[in-house]
Amino acid sequence: MPPFRPARAPVAALFGALAGALPAALLVALLPAGVSHAAESREVSGGRLDWGIKSSFQSYVTGPVAQGRWELRDGAATVGGSQFRFHSAKGSYRPGSGAFEAAFSGGVHFTGHRKADGSNELDLTVSRPAVRLSGRDGTLYVDVVSKAKGTGEVTTATHVPFASLDLSGIDLRGAGTAVTLANVPATLTARGATAFAGYYTEGTALDRLSLSADVLAAAATSSPSASPSATPEEKDRHKGEFTGAAVDWGVRRTFREYVTGSIAQGSWKLTDGAQDGGALFRFPAGKGTYDADTGRLDAAFAGTVRFTGKDLDLALSRVVVAAKDGRGTLSADVTRGGGQAERTEKTEKTEKNVPLVSFDTSGLKEKDGLAAVSQAPAKLTAEGAKAFGGMYQEGAEMDPVSLAVPLDGKAQLPALPNLGSAPKAAPAASVSASAPAAAVEEEASSSFPVLPVAIGAGVLVAAGAAGYLVVRKRRATNGT
Repeated sequence: MPPFRPARAPVAALFGALAGALPAALLVALLPAGVSHAAESREVSGGRLDWGIKSSFQSYVTGPVAQGRWELRDGAATVGGSQFRFHSAKGSYRPGSGAFEAAFSGGVHFTGHRKADGSNELDLTVSRPAVRLSGRDGTLYVDVVSKAKGTGEVTTATHVPFASLDLSGIDLRGAGTAVTLANVPATLTARGATAFAGYYTEGTALDRLSLSADVLAAAATSSPSASPSATPEEKDRHKGEFTGAAVDWGVRRTFREYVTGSIAQGSWKLTDGAQDGGALFRFPAGKGTYDADTGRLDAAFAGTVRFTGKDLDLALSRVVVAAKDGRGTLSADVTRGGGQAERTEKTEKTEKNVPLVSFDTSGLKEKDGLAAVSQAPAKLTAEGAKAFGGMYQEGAEMDPVSLAVPLDGKAQLPALPNLGSAPKAAPAASVSASAPAAAVEEEASSSFPVLPVAIGAGVLVAAGAAGYLVVRKRRATNGT
């Protein structure tokens, strides 16, 4: 239906009659939404994009043929069984036309088919996805570094139009404080197939993607808020005392995947000031002492992360870090409950100050007003193994630990990946697009990479999803 366009004469007459009696703000309010916001562009800041690239490719890489692996880059995380989460959306959105574009951070590096010289025949990095949406069409762009099959030639390409996105039945106009899309069909483009080093052909169905991005209110775009990574002023540094420190730790990637996967079917919740960085948790408000000459540090941090699921209820709180002679220990209060059932005083048990992991602090350096160590390798302690109920053995590799201690009031803590507001199910009345009919796709023979290695016949991949796409419409004043 074409947008409503009132005749010029009646509008002019109406404005003339009301100009002397009504305030300007009320006159603006009388304008149809499509007219008053048609040219307005709002800033997109913060959000996440969830996309598995192609789940069958993941399975191939880590399977018995390629015998490879994948690694996360630049703050990317995993979510669910086979999706990667990219973060920190930046872009623009026009409520009047529905035009939306945003770039995200993070990447994934795939390797496989290891050769005798230690190199990999399969070597592919996909990073920095960006989307551009307009009308019924959309494009997903990525940066790709790939090694061609056979020749081994390495190609680097930026902002490649990698996949076409199907927005049929979707009206992106009129979203409020967030734009949310779920299960968007994606199809490999010709340029995407080339960048993919020839593993798949043009037209191959890729994994569907979902995204959620925060849209700043019009008034907020001209006056950005203070950086969340700003460190509070330090008024007293007597004898090496500090406040405002932070420690970042993701516990263990496979543990997070277990919690949210098909076995535990659970989740985690952050309280007491803890922050979610996608691939890590930040425990803030650290205070303690630091001796720059010896590198000795003792600090206590705020924040609680609680993991719940089937037969799982584990909370880590009151995190403490101690470092001396190049080694550090991260400890926490460990509380166990009775699974997804509500905790009671009878069922929950808390152990105080349990040393969970040891990590390398030899890289603790002072720079830009911070004493910091980044991505320090960490291993599980004997006490930590007990805390996790024997899921991992003593000495198991856990997620690395990053620590930042401000030494002056001007120091800035490293920024966390910005995941934006958590997507919430929109009420039926505010859904601006009807959900398309459920569709089950059966992938063609290109479901697996076309590699110079024979793959046994009879391997079928059925990728089906009852998809829905939702554009969140929320009032800018509700603050959620």
